Amino acid sequence: MPEPIRAISQPTWGDPDTGALERLTVALGDGVVAHKVDRDELTVAVDPARWVDAARFLRDWEGYDFLSDVVTADWLGYAGEVAGYWGSDAFGGRDMNRAGSWGVAAVPATLRPKRFSVSCHLLKLMTVVPGEHRRVRLQTWLDDGEELDTLVGLYPSADYHEREAFDMMGIRFAGHPNLVRILMPDYWVGHPQRKDYPIGGEPVQFSDAI
Repeated sequence: MPEPIRAISQPTWGDPDTGALERLTVALGDGVVAHKVDRDELTVAVDPARWVDAARFLRDWEGYDFLSDVVTADWLGYAGEVAGYWGSDAFGGRDMNRAGSWGVAAVPATLRPKRFSVSCHLLKLMTVVPGEHRRVRLQTWLDDGEELDTLVGLYPSADYHEREAFDMMGIRFAGHPNLVRILMPDYWVGHPQRKDYPIGGEPVQFSDAI
């Protein structure tokens, strides 16, 4: 019988991996454009052209052997006026589509040069002993229509995550082996999680009138 997994007293994810950040910064030069530590989580923003290079360095030299997800966010409007749900009928009758000022305080100004953020979360799992696990958020920023190289060749687990980012946000990953919709039907028009996507009202694509 294998030995049972023993509980460890120290936090399993440890402190932010500032050593990896320093070595990545040296390896990429000006490819690392910003970084921050918030709630003990390290975020490293890199130039889109160095996206794959950064992921490869973290995998091959730092032991980050697992990609848990690739997520995107649309920051349209966060440079000034911000549209949102606050003020709809449930909150006093204001038009939920009208831009407001709420949310501006949440803007990550040191990391946000473009409209879309793309983040992948990399974990150091099998390359270290229990108690030495680490994770890092690798991030880049894209303008509308700007492509990003796929990570599938480095981390096969990026496959479905990148397809979802394409489906929901319209982010295109150059070199992806099968960049097609994964949640919406093939005939769907648009990308439903974008801030400029219509958010309600009749008729809609599920209406009896269509």
